[in-house]
Amino acid sequence: MSGLTIGYALTGSFCTFEKSVEKMRHLIEEGHKLIPIMSDNAYSTDTRFGRAQDWNRKIEELCDHEIWHTIVQVEPIGPKRLVDLILIAPCTGNTLAKLAHGITDTSVTMAAKSHLRVGGPVLLAMSTNDALSAAAQNVGRLMNTKNYYFVPMAQDDPVNKPTSVVADFGLLLPAALSAVDGKQLQPVYLK
Repeated sequence: MSGLTIGYALTGSFCTFEKSVEKMRHLIEEGHKLIPIMSDNAYSTDTRFGRAQDWNRKIEELCDHEIWHTIVQVEPIGPKRLVDLILIAPCTGNTLAKLAHGITDTSVTMAAKSHLRVGGPVLLAMSTNDALSAAAQNVGRLMNTKNYYFVPMAQDDPVNKPTSVVADFGLLLPAALSAVDGKQLQPVYLK
């Protein structure tokens, strides 16, 4: 399947931005159109991983589309059927918790909610230090919620960060194609 329109959302796991932007490039090269979406924190926060305006410029140039970063911009996604898939990569534990509990207070959670209300798939590429502790209940909840899918994931540093999990960004495209087809790419948890 090619030619998907993907609402590609980034939240504040800044250490994975480089991987995520590289995968954006790969998806575009494969013939998919990306509409970039960023949470307010992702859109406006300078970190040791780069300045916000530099990331924003790079993403907008790559996608040839302005970044949607407000609730007002993303609300029409579902009703107007603007995308085939919402992909949140990276998806922080904070965003994961909000999605699991129906909280819609950022552009990213609104984009997901808007797309879900018309039965569209939402794919989560987790990046959180507490996936195997405090966030585990939210992972379980969303794994059992219709139209949510996960990019396969693994512990990123089992010795020093035993509860931390990061999605395998190399599996973004196959996970996206599976999600659009209504299937969870397996296995979800990689060794």
